[in-house]
Amino acid sequence: MSLDPRGALVLFSGGQDSTACLAWALEHHAHVETIGFDYGQRHVVELECRVQVREAIARSFPLWAGRLANDHVLDLGLLGQISDTALTSARAIEMQANGLPSTFVPGRNLLFLGFAATVAYRRNLSVLVGGMCETDYSGYPDCRDNTLKALQVALSLGMATPMTIETPLMWLDKARTWALTDRLGGRALNELILEHTHSCYLGDRSVRHAWGYGCNACPACELRRKGYEAWCASA
Repeated sequence: MSLDPRGALVLFSGGQDSTACLAWALEHHAHVETIGFDYGQRHVVELECRVQVREAIARSFPLWAGRLANDHVLDLGLLGQISDTALTSARAIEMQANGLPSTFVPGRNLLFLGFAATVAYRRNLSVLVGGMCETDYSGYPDCRDNTLKALQVALSLGMATPMTIETPLMWLDKARTWALTDRLGGRALNELILEHTHSCYLGDRSVRHAWGYGCNACPACELRRKGYEAWCASA
């Protein structure tokens, strides 16, 4: 398979979905960089996990290691300061009157992609890769395909250069996400995801379940657990 010569920048949190996207980008692009964001999230442990995941991928997949380049971490603490959500403060995770869960951080993905595009422009990268999905997800409007298509147009026009937003997981449920990483990197990649990635909203890494670490109660853990169980049942 010929590799895409365009440089890719993966929005990489250290979670299951962003790790799947990183593997996808490394399989398809000759040059891949990563970007993470410190925005005052309760599950700040993900920033430590993302370093471990990058190192584990480089050790376990030498071919991908040759394509994996710079990592960038941006301080977006202001987002946490102006947000009153269950991801940025010690609030209960619950549904709100507007139909969205209290974990929704307004503008988060819009800001992430805007800053990522700015870094990509400076680094001569033209593909932004994100783990947004509107199949198994919490209903966040900034994860929807139409939102990201509109943003791709806005970024390309605003920077006077083509910017492509790739969302490999957009139409995959969590079981199919496990199947995707199995296809990309086999058992070694899925074991890496189980051991090193972090998805739990509460930042709980005290218990290792069959599907990985987490509180086993928050929406992120529930999605990950159900997807893993469904994938195992169909494998």
